[in-house]
Parts: sequence; structure tokens; C-alpha cells
Amino acid sequence: MAATATVTALPARAQTLPPIEAMLAERALGRADAPVTVIEYFSLTCVHCAAFHRETLPRVKSDLIDSGKVRLVQNDFPLDQPGLLGSMIARALPPDRHAAFIDMLFRTQAQWARQGFVDEIAKIAALAGMSRETFDAAMRNEALQRGVLEIRLRGEQQHQVNATPTFIFNNRVPGVSGAIPFDRFAREAGVSA
Repeated sequence: MAATATVTALPARAQTLPPIEAMLAERALGRADAPVTVIEYFSLTCVHCAAFHRETLPRVKSDLIDSGKVRLVQNDFPLDQPGLLGSMIARALPPDRHAAFIDMLFRTQAQWARQGFVDEIAKIAALAGMSRETFDAAMRNEALQRGVLEIRLRGEQQHQVNATPTFIFNNRVPGVSGAIPFDRFAREAGVSA
């Protein structure tokens, strides 16, 4: 019998969107002064990105990020409309809810990344404490949409990203693409667990 996770909805927060600068600010896991910075480009509808987040990222967090060896910058690289909307909503949430929301979207990708994705993402956002009113405002926010697409464009131009996930280790271009296992991630980062 498979284990099931219990999800408790967080209380809804303020009904207004944060300023655009706050929504488009860098999202990262780990200390700003970590000796190694890895930039990840992901699409929320990419099955390889979901595999990395489910299978490899937990150990990267526990062994490399939490120990202060690595900082992981998470950049959006949406491949389609559902992925774009998921990225926009993740950025409209308070920064302390971003990583958990991304994790939930990857864990439930098969349920929401298809027809009817707007209502499915709205349900997951409600669990993260976002009201439907705020969700709708974020979904219609053209500056937010443009900003997420500009993050993707910078990835293409600055880091030669053409697949997801792609990892840029200490600004080494080209990056490494695919749902790489922990040992390869650590080796590319030049750190030991």
C-alpha cells in the first residue's frame, strides 16, 4: 500500500499582488555565500524536471544546500501555457511559499498539466494560501507574464539553454541537461557530499 501525504491548506494571505520587482526577484535555495552556485532552468510541465525534483533534489538539499556547499537558483523556462501559468502563480506567492509550491506542482504534474490546467493550478494555489481573486489577478498580470518569459529568454541567450532541466554550474556554459542523478550533480558542482 502506497504512503499518502497529508496536505493542509494554508490560510489565504492579502488579496493584492506583490510589486512586480518582488515577484520577479531571484528564487534560490541555500546561502547567498555558498562557494558553488548552480542555476537550474526548469519547466513545470517537463517530466524530466519533475523526475529531478522528486528523485534528486531532496538529496541535493540535504547534502549540499543545507550544508552550505551549494546555492541553487531556480529559473523558469516554461515550455507551454500550463508551465507558464504555474511559474507565474509560483512567483505571485510569498517567497517563503515558492519552493513548496514548485515541489507540489512537480509531484502532481500528471493531474494538472493537461486540459483544464487553470482550475487545477488554482486548487493547488489555494492550498498554498492564495485566494481565487489573487490567482486571477496574477494570471492576468501582463508584466508578470512578460517577466517570466524574459527569464527564459535570458537563459537561452546567456546560458545557451535549449532543454529542460538544464543546470549551469558556476556559470560554466554550456550547462548540463537532463534529470541528472545526485552523484553527477555533486561531481559537476565540484563538491563532495
